[in-house]
Amino acid sequence: MEKIPVYFMPGLAASPVIFENIKLPEDKFEMFFLEWLLPEAQESLSHYAKRISKNIVHKNPVLIGVSFGGVLVQEIAEVIPTRKVIIVSSVKCNAEFPRRMRFAKLVRAYNVFPTALMERVDWLARFAKGNSFIAKRLRLYEKFLSVRDKKYLDWAFRTIILWDRVAPNDNVVHIHGTADGVFPPQYLKDYIPLQNGTHIMIINKVKWFNENLPKIITAS
Repeated sequence: MEKIPVYFMPGLAASPVIFENIKLPEDKFEMFFLEWLLPEAQESLSHYAKRISKNIVHKNPVLIGVSFGGVLVQEIAEVIPTRKVIIVSSVKCNAEFPRRMRFAKLVRAYNVFPTALMERVDWLARFAKGNSFIAKRLRLYEKFLSVRDKKYLDWAFRTIILWDRVAPNDNVVHIHGTADGVFPPQYLKDYIPLQNGTHIMIINKVKWFNENLPKIITAS
């Protein structure tokens, strides 16, 4: 039996390491991991999606994207044929954005977001000594967030806030935590709820994903 190719796209600035504990049955699935590229000057999301899609070498793959990666895989599915698109801790259109993101678009807050701070995690770590909670968070930050280039971060925040998809694609499968604080579920429609799942549930609810992803992928 031919294996189903499954491509994973991490969230904003994140490394594929976030999927390190996701396991799919090897007799049925092949897992591949996409990574963020540095954007070109003034690059549109659709053009960026075309560039990322060049790293997908299988026909009709399954695409799984987390957070901003979920937005991106929906755009990739406009470029190449897919078997299924699954988004996790994400949104299907800009109508599902929380009010604060709509406000950010209105006042162009993406122009003043302090993305430079995200480049300086080593500098911030010096001030975490003696505070185990902050130190732990910074270690997680260093492990899972691989892209700290200001050019990428500025582009990413601006691009997601200005995403122009106004209506969801009914074929997109949406998995979302009931305790997600980034994209609160009250703004969403038509999703598979994961009880008490937060925005990072792909990491800390991995058992659920390992048990449920195979049947979600193969469901007709």
